[in-house]
Amino acid sequence: MSTYVLIHGGGDVGWSWHLVAAELRDRGHEVIAPDLPGDDDSATLTDYADAVVDAVGERTDVVVVGHSFGGFTAPLVAERLQAGLLVMVAAMIPAPGEAPGDWNRNTGCDEAVRAQAARDGGRTGHADPHVGFYHDVPRALADEALSKERAHPSPAAMREPWPLSAWPAVPTRFVLCREDRCFPPDFFRRLAAERLGVVPDEITAGHCVALSRPAELAALLESYR
Repeated sequence: MSTYVLIHGGGDVGWSWHLVAAELRDRGHEVIAPDLPGDDDSATLTDYADAVVDAVGERTDVVVVGHSFGGFTAPLVAERLQAGLLVMVAAMIPAPGEAPGDWNRNTGCDEAVRAQAARDGGRTGHADPHVGFYHDVPRALADEALSKERAHPSPAAMREPWPLSAWPAVPTRFVLCREDRCFPPDFFRRLAAERLGVVPDEITAGHCVALSRPAELAALLESYR
């Protein structure tokens, strides 16, 4: 049995993982999916990592999974917990010293979104979350997710340089969503190669894969163990 530590993305809460968590628990694992303290405007990336580490406590045999903006927190947690595996799911890949607020510009994400939007009729980067984020999530479930949204990440976290000097010495996998309208697939194929030196594993889903394809995502996570 492993302990899966599931870290949510920006504007989200731990609930976003509840379907994946149920799949993993059915397989005999313990799952921890805490809410990050994003409502605190002074909370930093280090504070986010502290909240997750505190929630894990003394548990061992840890698999850390980060989604979207959770990619800035997941490596910090994986290093501190000496995790056996780190999985980045449609996640922002930070570089040492890079503040989240600079990431889009540094990586060329904004240009990639505009280029993909020109090809798909403006669906990528669309302001309507039902189009840009939850297009493959059942409507009632998407509406429930939207009802839980909050102000996260904090301004302090967006300004804080990513504190690690190098990527943690933890085996790392990257899951790419082929129908992602937040981060274009070709963009992540390039960035995963440049910053992690890995070829992503791909799943046919939009950005919110934990809600749209929970069984498939859980099975992929399990395959890594």
